[in-house]
Amino acid sequence: MGMNTAVPAVPAKKKKFTRQKGSWGLYLMLLPAVVLTAIFVYVPMSGLLMAFQDYKPSLGISKSPWVGLDQFKFLFEYPDSMQVIWNTLEISFLKLAIGMFSTLAFALLINEVKHKFLRTSVQTFVFLPHFISWVVLGGIFIQLLNPEYGLVNQLLKALGHEPVFFLGSNHWFVPIVLFTDAWKEFGYGSIIYLAALVGINPALYEAAQLDGANKLKQMLNITLPSLIPTICVMLTISLGGVLNAGFDQIFNLYNPLVYESGDIIDTFVFRIGLIGGNFSFGTAIGLFKSVVGLILILGGYRLAYKVAGYKIF
Repeated sequence: MGMNTAVPAVPAKKKKFTRQKGSWGLYLMLLPAVVLTAIFVYVPMSGLLMAFQDYKPSLGISKSPWVGLDQFKFLFEYPDSMQVIWNTLEISFLKLAIGMFSTLAFALLINEVKHKFLRTSVQTFVFLPHFISWVVLGGIFIQLLNPEYGLVNQLLKALGHEPVFFLGSNHWFVPIVLFTDAWKEFGYGSIIYLAALVGINPALYEAAQLDGANKLKQMLNITLPSLIPTICVMLTISLGGVLNAGFDQIFNLYNPLVYESGDIIDTFVFRIGLIGGNFSFGTAIGLFKSVVGLILILGGYRLAYKVAGYKIF
């Protein structure tokens, strides 16, 4: 008579506990990131109380007088506030539109390059500007666009034109900001789209070729529809930071001559809140920007769910 060698069933709760117990090493690896996030992200959020106070550094947050929503009222009454908000929205949405178009176009074009060495060389070349700080690039562009000895103005003089003070002109400043930002980021931003293009089923293109579809028709009827979920995801993510407008870039390029067109919320907060010492007003502007960003990203997420069925939770 054979012995019964059946393995006794392990309760589901015990299996779950055993699986979690074996993952403690992974949780410990996450611990430094969690601690740093708590210290530098969540703990400083207590400073948002300053937006509802007339904050005095000598009194601290706990003893500074409360003023309710006065700082927010002052925000909309301040002469330059509306212009700053408009500049931020204009630059942000133009950056979003141009950046989305340039990254998508580059991804579609580079995807058609079949020579591996040429493709990787071009990708590496256009990725590099992303890793250069705006402190460095700002200095480079200031020198290139200098009205006296800059390369661009030297070329204009050679062609018989008068030199232009590009970074001191409200007419030219925003186009330069948009162009330099697109030049810096379009290569790196195309990575997501290139990854999505790899995931498209090649059988769809083979079937389209058998039906006589050329490259343009394949792109319009297969490639772009397949990228819609990815485009929605990228738009949703971008909307959350739409009021940032690029502090690093503008701070390193602008000057008082272009405050009318180039001053954005972040540079305004820096001047009024930090340099001017009006910490409560600066905090109120920052909180206002964060709330608007939250509303936009929730709206974008809802739109992505309706259009493409994209869902996080």
